[in-house]
Amino acid sequence: MNELQRAVFARIRLFSSLAAAMAIVLSLIFSNWLGSDSMNWQIVMAAIALAVGIPHGALDHLVTLPKSAPIRMALFVIVYVAIALAAIWALLQWNVWGFIAVVLMSSLHFGIGDSAFIAELDRLDNRQGSSIPVWSYASAAGLLPVVIPLVNSRSTEALERVNANLVDWHHGFTSEIQIAVAVIATFSIMILVSRKRLRDVLDIALLAGLASIAPPLVAFSVYFGCWHAMRHTARLTSLLPKSVSAYEQGRGLSAFKAAVIPGLPALFGTLIFVALLSGFSHQNLSDSFLWLTLVTIWALTVPHMIVTAKMDRAALKK
Repeated sequence: MNELQRAVFARIRLFSSLAAAMAIVLSLIFSNWLGSDSMNWQIVMAAIALAVGIPHGALDHLVTLPKSAPIRMALFVIVYVAIALAAIWALLQWNVWGFIAVVLMSSLHFGIGDSAFIAELDRLDNRQGSSIPVWSYASAAGLLPVVIPLVNSRSTEALERVNANLVDWHHGFTSEIQIAVAVIATFSIMILVSRKRLRDVLDIALLAGLASIAPPLVAFSVYFGCWHAMRHTARLTSLLPKSVSAYEQGRGLSAFKAAVIPGLPALFGTLIFVALLSGFSHQNLSDSFLWLTLVTIWALTVPHMIVTAKMDRAALKK
């Protein structure tokens, strides 16, 4: 089982790396062909990537309360949804400060989650000696894909399309933020090189390239859907009974599918919810749909981060 699981983890890591590299190449091609100011191709790429990522957080109840009684499960779902709705309300009420809170929270969640994924892969590889330097790797892996696209000069148009109130969220400290993240990323790479973790260095390099070259909307969406979500889903295969059973039967692909299919209703539910939310807004659906989709995803990150914190902590302590 461990060997098959290791193969699934390795393939997902390869997929996420190739997705980031492909997004960089496609961004260069489309920017030159259609123009860097064209938003249509960016929105299409972002929508596809976000759709890939949404289901990964829909299995939190199965991981947190396996074989739980119906009443306890229902209470968990109610509290989970209530936290998400409260976060949506806060983001819609206080766009800028809510956005800043989401940026910081997401950076922490993504960085630690990616570190936990690699730590689990290390154990499956029976890697001895040099373990992943969690905090140095997590800080760079979390800040690069989240913060850098938002202080990029091209973020203005994307943020205007999403919500004009967010354009000056950084209050003019773009250079200072870029320098700080660059220093953190450089420190991370130095630590990783000193521990001969060159594959992890490639991760940081790909995230830096994605954040610097791809348009902001594409950079975050591809990272969220094709990197973070896919790696998190691979980790879920260690916990879900159907995935574990598939591993024991020698079916690695089925193990991964078992961690994806139950989350698909969340994708359709999110789209329906966003459409209904748009109906109550004062803007046209085409103007508000992307903003409200992102708000919903950001809001769902709040309870999702709370739930996965225990899972991440356990993975990093083993």
